[in-house]
Amino acid sequence: MFDRIEKQVVLRAPIERVWRAITDVEEFSQWFGVKLNEPFLPGRAITGTFEGDFDPQALRQYQASLGLDPTDIRQPSQNAVFCTVERMEAPRSFSFRWIPYGIDIDCDPAKESPTLVEFQLEPVTEGTRLTITESGFEGIPDHRRKRAFLMNDGGWAAQVENIRRYVERA
Repeated sequence: MFDRIEKQVVLRAPIERVWRAITDVEEFSQWFGVKLNEPFLPGRAITGTFEGDFDPQALRQYQASLGLDPTDIRQPSQNAVFCTVERMEAPRSFSFRWIPYGIDIDCDPAKESPTLVEFQLEPVTEGTRLTITESGFEGIPDHRRKRAFLMNDGGWAAQVENIRRYVERA
């Protein structure tokens, strides 16, 4: 338990459109809510800045609603490492590694293993099936594994809706 998140959505858009939304940093930035500084390339560490501030009180309330002991957050610094790109196999597979729920005050990015986020695209009659999987939570320290998992699970549910709105807009 608490080892793998998977979200799947069928987007009413061609696979090439979804691929561009996921792998072009300008487009990714628009739906994800982070301003990235470099183009995605395998092996590259991508830096960026989250748009807007995180609301610590809202995050504590959300954690409590999930049955977690609420913790404080650390506002991310500008131009911090967002992720490191693993693979780009157009137009079907894109993946990167990152520290899950890295704004957690209890997170020490220097001592944690990153999780793997994978985007798999498949053409279907209605458009494109997008599957987002995040795995590797067993590398997260015990004291924050459940919190990182549940916060990212909710985050990916929101991001699936963000990308849907982004690629399906007229």
